[in-house]
Amino acid sequence: MAVETPGSQSSLHRANLERVVRAVRLSGSLTQAQIARSTGLSAATVSNIVRELQESGTVSVTPTSAGGRRARAVSLSGDAGIVVGVDFGHTHLRVAVGNLAHQVLAEESEPIDVDASATQGLDRAQTLVARLVGATDVPADKVVGVGLGVPGPIDTETGVLGSTAILPGWTGTNPRDDLQSRLGVPVYVDNDANLGALGELVWGSGRGAKDVAYIKVASGVGAGLVINGQLYRGPGGTAGEIGHITLDESGPVCRCGNRGCLETFTAGRYVLGLLEASHGPGLTVERMVQLARDGDPGCRRVIADVGRHIGSGVASLCNLLNPSRVVLGGDLAEAGELILHPIGESVGRYAIPSAARQLDLASGALGSRAEVLGALALVLSEMGDRSILDGAAAAPTPVLT
Repeated sequence: MAVETPGSQSSLHRANLERVVRAVRLSGSLTQAQIARSTGLSAATVSNIVRELQESGTVSVTPTSAGGRRARAVSLSGDAGIVVGVDFGHTHLRVAVGNLAHQVLAEESEPIDVDASATQGLDRAQTLVARLVGATDVPADKVVGVGLGVPGPIDTETGVLGSTAILPGWTGTNPRDDLQSRLGVPVYVDNDANLGALGELVWGSGRGAKDVAYIKVASGVGAGLVINGQLYRGPGGTAGEIGHITLDESGPVCRCGNRGCLETFTAGRYVLGLLEASHGPGLTVERMVQLARDGDPGCRRVIADVGRHIGSGVASLCNLLNPSRVVLGGDLAEAGELILHPIGESVGRYAIPSAARQLDLASGALGSRAEVLGALALVLSEMGDRSILDGAAAAPTPVLT
């Protein structure tokens, strides 16, 4: 077998093949002109590479239009492989299967006990993954990777899950290595806020923006940060812990041990207590939002207060990172302008004017699917292109049983 030497024509050609495949993989579908712009390759080079990839079955090419002109859309073929997303939340397990052209092929969610151990949760995930992959009629050996989302901080080097109040039985475990040993394919893990950011960036309200902050307000509060199109995790994997910005040093004690964190004024378990006397026990965030949309003054007031608190945290993000778009996720995002307007008011008050003027606020478009679609996007962004070009023989043999 010939050995490619750096700088040779064959190594340059291989590098150009990988650049084209990567551009298509990250975007799902691109015209040849878009590929040329994103890779810096000439139109003629792109045309030749696309023809070669099409002949090998790596990409598919379909007629389309761009700017009123005929064009050809290039996407990775169905035979190039499939990816799996797994998302663990406070009370749910959701799994999705997609192809490398960014099409979701199957998706399912089921309830899960918050007190279940990591072993029990991953047992159920393994079963659900095998069932959904089987339902797609795509051979199991076409699975090239699995994205895994968990609600807690992940050590970027070891994959160990840090302290989490949402799934307490998982603290100190390594869900990445455990699921990888079960499924026999590469597993990429991240926290739920980061995956929500990726999901909205690829499929939802973050599309078209390169600098995005995704704020998830649920049982806890976290932010997924996208800077120049890439997730920013920080050296320890804890970037985006916006829920622990201090708002009031004399405020309620937070689960982190500090007082008056943003989370203690915005997370569901704190907010619902404000309405118990007037609305009775058993109120949920979803019900509170619906009542607010129907005009309930108490629920509207609480949501507005929460929005102003979130806005204080967003203003700090704007002053530090200057994102072009902030996307609100979690159940409260369903309140729409009832919460976005007070967030905007606080941003206007506390952020420097230039950062506030440039900020676009939006509700998430994906709802509860943001994290599992982000898990798919995580695999699409982290996987390499060598196995796509070299074929399934270069990839590990999955077990998926």
